[in-house]
Amino acid sequence: MASSSVGVACLVLVLCMVVPSLATDFTVGDTSGWSTGVDYGTWTQGKTFKVGDSLVFNYPTSHTVDEVSKSDYSTCTVGNAITTDNTGATTITLKTAGTHYFICGVIGHCGNGMKLAVTVESGSSTAAPKSPSSSSSPPSSDKPSTTTPSTTTTTTTTKVPDSSSSWSLSPFVAFVTTWVAIFVMVIS
Repeated sequence: MASSSVGVACLVLVLCMVVPSLATDFTVGDTSGWSTGVDYGTWTQGKTFKVGDSLVFNYPTSHTVDEVSKSDYSTCTVGNAITTDNTGATTITLKTAGTHYFICGVIGHCGNGMKLAVTVESGSSTAAPKSPSSSSSPPSSDKPSTTTPSTTTTTTTTKVPDSSSSWSLSPFVAFVTTWVAIFVMVIS
């Protein structure tokens, strides 16, 4: 009887470690994609980005997606990218909280508006992003404005811990795991 209880306890522990969480895939620029002439500051308004969410960049291969430092973002400096991609379909999973900066590395494109800053919160998304509030300021007159429908998609993913990510069990799972371990020790 003790060996079957240990087996059940092990199964419960494994199931508790594979906890599904909701993550959101944000299509950068919605239907306009990653291109010049889009106000990405307006695009981010009303959206909440959390660790585990993804940014999906769709663009022609005449552009790049470069993650850069804050100073390179502010000055549109190219050539110092932290990461870069030019495949035309780039998905970047937001792995850390804080502000992440992206530009197009083609000279002149960042200055023409191909720059995106997203502030990422800890935790995983549990709902679709909030709608922009009516008190948000209109885009500045020196930037072209576009109106596009939102194409944010909420997807369910299963996160499995690995050595390259920081991952912790929720307090409830830790509580259940502790009680299962105590139960197994008592019946053994």
